[in-house]
Amino acid sequence: MISTLFVLVILAMGCSQQEASSTNNNEAGTSTAATQEKAITVAWLRDIGPLNPHVYYPSQLFAQSMLYEPLVSYNEGGQLKPHLAESWTISTDGKEYTFKLRQDVKFADGTPFNAAIVQKNFDAIMLNKSVHSWIGLVKVLEKTEAVDEYTFKITLTAPYYPTLQDLAIVRPFRFLAEAGFPDDGDTTKDIKQPIGTGPWQLADYKKDEYAVFTRNPNYWGEMPKLDKITVKIIPDGETRVLAFEKGELDLIFGEGAISMDAFQQLRDSGKYETGLSEPVGTRSLLLNTLNDKLADHRVRLALQQGFDKATMVEGVTGGVEEAANNILSKNYPYSNIDFEPIGYDAAKAIAYLEEAGWKLKAGKTVREKDGQQLELELMYDKGDLIQKAMAETIQSQWAEIGVKLNLNAVELAMIPQRLREGTFDIHFWFNYGVPYDPHTLINSVSEPGFGISEAHSSLPMKAELDQQIHAALASTDEAERQQLYTSILKTLNEQSVILPISYIKQTIVYQKNLKNFKFPASRWDHPFEGLEMNP
Repeated sequence: MISTLFVLVILAMGCSQQEASSTNNNEAGTSTAATQEKAITVAWLRDIGPLNPHVYYPSQLFAQSMLYEPLVSYNEGGQLKPHLAESWTISTDGKEYTFKLRQDVKFADGTPFNAAIVQKNFDAIMLNKSVHSWIGLVKVLEKTEAVDEYTFKITLTAPYYPTLQDLAIVRPFRFLAEAGFPDDGDTTKDIKQPIGTGPWQLADYKKDEYAVFTRNPNYWGEMPKLDKITVKIIPDGETRVLAFEKGELDLIFGEGAISMDAFQQLRDSGKYETGLSEPVGTRSLLLNTLNDKLADHRVRLALQQGFDKATMVEGVTGGVEEAANNILSKNYPYSNIDFEPIGYDAAKAIAYLEEAGWKLKAGKTVREKDGQQLELELMYDKGDLIQKAMAETIQSQWAEIGVKLNLNAVELAMIPQRLREGTFDIHFWFNYGVPYDPHTLINSVSEPGFGISEAHSSLPMKAELDQQIHAALASTDEAERQQLYTSILKTLNEQSVILPISYIKQTIVYQKNLKNFKFPASRWDHPFEGLEMNP
């Protein structure tokens, strides 16, 4: 009996342990499933940079917009809505803007967002006014004031109608926490650490390899549906596509991130989700009239009519982009204007060159004038596959009308410097997109120091054009403003310093484990808002 009881006790204990073990395993499994990290990996073609909100390259716009937020946000249909500012008022003379700030906002490090830190950021930006003078607001910003803890005011020297649009752009008018400021307050040189109020924070980073973003635990708005986003730096486009097909990447986005052929192949395979945005900008050629050859309007017209734009765009982009006749597509404010297109006509192009004195001698392939060859250089972004393909096509077609075009693939970091110095003949260029345009486009034509104004400097009507631009930006009359924009854009289209090629669309490819992707309303904001994983 004692032996039997002993055996029964042992069996009972074993059963109890097995049940307990089973229960614990089930609970652990349930807990793991409930807390499984929702993480994705995306690719980018270059390092994200130091993520200083007040400066430009090498910091990448999409990453800056993950960390830093504006007072005013740009939304679908061009609507400007409250963001870090919950409301604002504008004085009757258009010179004073008073913002009531949200009182529930904290930076990612838990410190408060208030008028004092807003003013400190504005002061840091204006400390280097010349760096930002391509933005119209910077030229007219006279004074900033923290009226009280949650009221901030700016005063302008003159009315400037796109003030709110300029405050909605990704940089420089976004806000760094106190702990991120260098000791001397000059953020142009460096920052201590990138801390913003945005939905994401930088958790880990290795230069030229990866960056890891996690949710900001102090975020005041709707929390992201994802827990973590890892950005892998993969410079080569084909390598990015291979990594995506292997399942190493969940998403590839960005203009020129993959070739149009690769995008179409991924789309047509049916294995992945893909998307195309509405036009977000115009791909153009910028001709530098500081070059005597390009100062001649007839030569510029010849170059514009000397290549088959429509066929090239179809061939390079597979119909993803549309051939452009206007510098701005008609979906921008003040840009719904019909202009006479300057289309492909090789005979007219040759006639213009002949009239300008560029003759093709017997046995020669390049036109000459006064002992000089009609030889030009096209500078393009080394990392942009679409620019490379288009550059090669243009080179071939201009050769047929007697123009020798040399191609120069340049690192992106060097392009702004060469633009400012004017050390280029022709450059692939695009307008900034919303919410920057159309006002930033015309301002860049007027404002020297960035290469766009200088490229137009040989136009005989440049002084008059500048006066019209200043009047348009200061006008408080809608009808007058539209009239001025029509005149300005007509002149720019006719003068052919900017040769429109195609209307750019953003592409997205992502794995089927993701859902609710939506292109941002503003061209340069990050594309992760609302993105989540399928259960």
